[in-house]
Amino acid sequence: MGWIIHTLCFHPLSGYPGPKLAAITPLVHLMWDIQGKQHSTMKRLHDQYGDVVRIAPNALVYRAAPAWKDIYGHRKKGQKVFVKDPALYAPTPNGVNAIITANEDNHSRMRRLLTHAFSNKALREQEEILQMYANMFMEKLKGLMGSAASQTIDITCWFNFTTFDLIGDLAFGEPFGCLSNSTYHWWVRIILDAVKASAYLKVFWYYPFLVPLVRVLVPKHLLQKRQASFNLSVEKVRRRLALGATRPDFTSYILKHSKDGKGMSPEEMDANSAVFVLAGSETTAALLSGVTYYLLRYRDKYTRLVREIRGAFDKDTDIKLSTLGDLPYLNAVLTEAMRIYPPIPSMLPRIVPEGGAMINEQYVPGKVITTCRCVLLAEKYSSMNLF
Repeated sequence: MGWIIHTLCFHPLSGYPGPKLAAITPLVHLMWDIQGKQHSTMKRLHDQYGDVVRIAPNALVYRAAPAWKDIYGHRKKGQKVFVKDPALYAPTPNGVNAIITANEDNHSRMRRLLTHAFSNKALREQEEILQMYANMFMEKLKGLMGSAASQTIDITCWFNFTTFDLIGDLAFGEPFGCLSNSTYHWWVRIILDAVKASAYLKVFWYYPFLVPLVRVLVPKHLLQKRQASFNLSVEKVRRRLALGATRPDFTSYILKHSKDGKGMSPEEMDANSAVFVLAGSETTAALLSGVTYYLLRYRDKYTRLVREIRGAFDKDTDIKLSTLGDLPYLNAVLTEAMRIYPPIPSMLPRIVPEGGAMINEQYVPGKVITTCRCVLLAEKYSSMNLF
């Protein structure tokens, strides 16, 4: 009872609006996440309470544009960094941090290595691989459609088949065979369940005394799939490392630039492998699905985009990465889709540094967990829509 009175009346965040039960225990917020209702619940709460809402005893969520820069923006000299909330960014099954869970120094080291893999030079070297899967994707769709213009196709599945195969090739040197087999590889199916397991595991950060009960509180099949997903990642990394820096993919650039003890250990590459696959596949497919939906919904935008692309290229083989950057409307469409249909609707919490900080022109004490939701920003500022 004393804790309830303190958190509702005397806690530094007691003046912020939000559900009373959520202000008492983090379990409320964790249940929204486990149930897959976090995104819709956040929208409802912001509609009810405004731009900032208290969603846990020590957590605030914002939908104000200035808050995004305050929380995630680059720090000026002398300003302290908002570090990642360890409750969300748990280590991988081998206990080693990947790039999204690493501390600032290790994150910078890993990011420098991966920067080479995403440079213009690297993209040009990888273009043949990109073209191969794009062509295979188009041929598969043509085969499905045949002469029936009214044929129904689940385009999201086919985007996923393409992006998983592509990222599998770039990360491991081998595709998952989704396109060639016209179905999901078993590993692709379980990786999303592995992500779901991580939502349950957050409970143990807040209540470590429950760790002995992990096999009781977390569905057994989710734990098994999480481990199976990681095991296959390790197996694929080992096969790719055996090839050395012989082909233009992520691994080759990591190996080429791993000097002076600043590279990645095999264990770090294991930890990062699943991150590469998920970050470069399902998210890309989700965005492309959103682009397709909005273009078909707003036919005038679709017509304008088609006119720009077909006016720039005489045939498919003329389409190159170097020339796509010169199509202003295509890039405007993709940028707008990222704003109104972001592929990651979940929250990316950060901890306010010691001494506190100004967020959305209001002082917030140190050690408070904060996040800003780009989905909600898109909804709030929808008057700027291209579509």
